[in-house]
Amino acid sequence: MQNKLLLIILDGVPHRNWRRLFGNLEGWVQSGEARVWTHRAVLPSISASCYASIHTGVSPQVHGCTGNGNVFRLSQPDIFSQVRAANGVTGAVAHSFWSEFFNRHPFDYVRDIEYDEPESDTINHGRFHTMTGYGHDNQMTPSDVDLFATLTNLCLRFGLNYGLLHTCTLDSMGHRFFHDCTQMDHACFVMDEMLAPFIPKWRAAGYEVIVTADHGQDARGHHGGRDPLQQESALYYFGPASGPSEDTVIDQLQLAPTILSRLGAPVPDTMQARPFLT
Repeated sequence: MQNKLLLIILDGVPHRNWRRLFGNLEGWVQSGEARVWTHRAVLPSISASCYASIHTGVSPQVHGCTGNGNVFRLSQPDIFSQVRAANGVTGAVAHSFWSEFFNRHPFDYVRDIEYDEPESDTINHGRFHTMTGYGHDNQMTPSDVDLFATLTNLCLRFGLNYGLLHTCTLDSMGHRFFHDCTQMDHACFVMDEMLAPFIPKWRAAGYEVIVTADHGQDARGHHGGRDPLQQESALYYFGPASGPSEDTVIDQLQLAPTILSRLGAPVPDTMQARPFLT
């Protein structure tokens, strides 16, 4: 496998905050170096259900994850397994749910917090965090710049063809402060500033980059339902592929087949949505 792509998921950011507050990403759209579309999550628009759908390309009604309290090893083909089937190298820097869905369940704090398994048929290089003890007054989230640096480290050390990064910082802050406040304005600004230096590095290393969210959040810091604030986020693409018109809404189930098609990996029959990049 020669192609390379990174998927960056900033958990729980509604569409209006992407377009209003992420000045670096919007600057690249303005300069023509990136394209942006609206991205609509599956239902329920809850984190674990969205993680599962993003990587399997099937709805929660098919994969069976109905929420954060129902996490298990999924049975459907996914991005990691399909990239490995095409002899690509995979990596993930993410919440432990991703390891449980696509590698091993239940999550073992010692065994699964960090692993390098070149022969794995899913995730070869995993760096995970659990947020154990998470609550209103203590988010238990790592620094995002540490996560971006860790993904970059994996890319440089192991030559990842596909890498996932997932951070819960903005989702957690949104639950605490809601999204229309000075705290969230600043948090989105800081995230944009932390992420920005890494995008040129990843592009220079030959990676196409997709930056998006799993879901949004509404005015009361909630998600899970059909409200556009809960379901809709933005999706930014850096790379040479052609995409649809800017007013197109990307269905979350399109992400998996799109990523596999960009990497040149087989798209399984279970993934019925059409790729949005060509």
